[in-house]
Amino acid sequence: MTTVGRRGASTPRELTRVGDRLSFVYLERCTVHRDSNAITAEDVDGVTHIPSATIGTLLLGPGTRVTHQAMALLGDSGAGVAWVGEHGVRYYAGGRALTRSSGLIEAQATAWANRRTRLDVARAMYRLRFPGEDTAGCTRQNLLGMEGRRLRECYRRESERTGVPWRRREYHPGDFSAGDAPNQAVTAAAQCMYGVSHSVVAALGCSPGLGFVHSGHERSFVMDVADFYKTEIAIPTAFDAAVEGTDDIAARTRRMLRDRINRTGLLDRCVQDIKDLLGYDGSRHTTQADGTPSDRVTLQSDRDVLVEGGRNYGDEIIW
Repeated sequence: MTTVGRRGASTPRELTRVGDRLSFVYLERCTVHRDSNAITAEDVDGVTHIPSATIGTLLLGPGTRVTHQAMALLGDSGAGVAWVGEHGVRYYAGGRALTRSSGLIEAQATAWANRRTRLDVARAMYRLRFPGEDTAGCTRQNLLGMEGRRLRECYRRESERTGVPWRRREYHPGDFSAGDAPNQAVTAAAQCMYGVSHSVVAALGCSPGLGFVHSGHERSFVMDVADFYKTEIAIPTAFDAAVEGTDDIAARTRRMLRDRINRTGLLDRCVQDIKDLLGYDGSRHTTQADGTPSDRVTLQSDRDVLVEGGRNYGDEIIW
C-alpha cells in the first residue's frame, strides 16, 4: 500500500515505549478508521492495519478522511495528530501533542524566561546551523552577522553548483511572482520548512511562540527550528527546482523538498535536535514502569519540590 509511511519493525515490548513512539506516520488519500486497537487506512489498494501503539504522530495529508472512532483510539493511545500538506510540507492544524508530560515545554519555557539561557540556546542553534563556527561569547548582533555571511556564501555556492544566476535575496509579501526563479523557489522552500517544523513542534507539545532567535510572532520557535536546515536542505533544493525556470516553480519546489525530507528522515532528526537544544533529558517524562505513558499530575511545593496530586496536605509538612 503506497499511502502508509514505512518504518522498521519494533518488538512487542518496544511498541509502547515513548522513546520508540517519537516517529511520524504519514497518510494521504485514504479513509482512516479503527479496528479494535489498530488504526486502519483504506484506499484503492485495500486496507492497512497500523497498531495504535506504534504511532508517535499521525500526519494526515491531502485526501484523508478520519472517523470519530479513529480519533478516540488515537487519543486513548496518546498519539499526536496533525493535518498537513503533502508529506508534511505544510501545517494546517493539530490535535493533542504526542507526549502527556509537560517536561519539554517546561524546559523550553525555563530556558526562554532567563535572558542568559535564552542567548545560550540561540548560540547552540547557530552552532547546529553552521558547523565549525565558534559561537562562544557571541552577542546577538554577532550571531546575526554570522548568519548573513553564511547565507550569502550558501547562495553563491548553490548558484555555482546549479548554474542558476543569483543577484540577491528578494521577498515580496503578497506578490510571489515578482521575484526571479531562485527567489520564488527559496520562498516556497521556506514556507514548506515552516510547515514541517510546526508539525514537529506541535507533536512534541512545545510552544510555537517562544522563540530564541525570532520573536514577536505566534510561530517564532517554528521559524527558529525551520532555520536549522535552511542551508543544508531548503536552499539547495530551491536552486535545484529553479534550474527549470519559473513555470510551476512553487509546486515543483514543494515536491522536490517533500521527497528530500522523506528520504533523509528529517522529521525524526528534528525531534532529537529540539530535545538536545533545550537540554531535555526526559527526567520529567511521566511514564509507567514498562515505559507506557501515564497521566501523573504533581503539585508544586516550596524549594522546587513536586508532590503527588490527589491528596490533602492541610496537616502535613511536605518538605
